[in-house]
Amino acid sequence: MENRTARLTVLIDPRKKQLFEEICARKDLTPSQVVRRLIRQYIIDNADGHEPPDWLTAAARRGDE
Repeated sequence: MENRTARLTVLIDPRKKQLFEEICARKDLTPSQVVRRLIRQYIIDNADGHEPPDWLTAAARRGDE
């Protein structure tokens, strides 16, 4: 798991934000957990020949946040 955090600000339509938060809540996940999973998977899927770091792929296999 990563040791540090950095803030990422995303602008999104308020209606989409509301739906996203409702879906996350129904799945007992925070929006931040879901976004971290999406970002991790995007990096792995789009590495374009670069091997993702072990800590990233291990976290994805474990389902870590």
